[in-house]
Amino acid sequence: MSGETFKDKVALITGAGGGLGRTFALAFAAEGAAVVAADLNEAGARETAELITAHGGSALGFGVDVTKAASIDALVGDVKNWRGRIDVLVNNAAIYAGLKRKGFEQIAEDEWDRVMAVNVKGAWMATKAVAPLMRAQKSGAIVNISSATVMSGSPEWLHYVSSKGAIIAMTRALARELGGDNITVNAIAPGFTLTEASLGLMENASEYGVTRGALKRASTPEDMAGAALFLASPQAAFVTGQTLIVDGGRQFL
Repeated sequence: MSGETFKDKVALITGAGGGLGRTFALAFAAEGAAVVAADLNEAGARETAELITAHGGSALGFGVDVTKAASIDALVGDVKNWRGRIDVLVNNAAIYAGLKRKGFEQIAEDEWDRVMAVNVKGAWMATKAVAPLMRAQKSGAIVNISSATVMSGSPEWLHYVSSKGAIIAMTRALARELGGDNITVNAIAPGFTLTEASLGLMENASEYGVTRGALKRASTPEDMAGAALFLASPQAAFVTGQTLIVDGGRQFL
């Protein structure tokens, strides 16, 4: 890309306090976007914004609870006051780190509800808050983050896999509802990616699944950022309702 693909555009990234979300934020900033880094971890979100501004970019960091309407509405109001628009929404906020693999019978009800609240309701709430601005602009791109575990049916992680399957369904339905206003909605389904959270899940994480891929290397956050940039860019203006698996060819759809 040119380094100015998103010049004069505003990108809101949820879950941007670290990990994959921070990588998304830095990537959009590198392509000229003014970035809003939002996370329940407000300190992490502000740190992401500071990394961008330190390199000459434009960014703000906000604390937000995507499961609470008042919180996400206040965030969108602040962004509207700051820049007057939102062109890109990356629904990245999710519970992943800290989840322990266990049989579905062992998942506690409150843990199930918490995963669904953040991973599914959070994406819906953020989209609901941003959509009026995008409708008024008659343009916008929403990129939802699913997971390749949906395709493989990864066992002993039923709440997480189910939540990410719901994201794919949501992507398709939202694409239909928002397409009339020239808003695209697509999803990325990352394979196992070397983020801080993934590295903490197991030993030898960098070798996990590598031999099963057509490309014989581990996935990095930058691999996911490239997919998000494409799906939000003018080059993908006629792509909507789709799920892009980014896993180095470990599985094909």
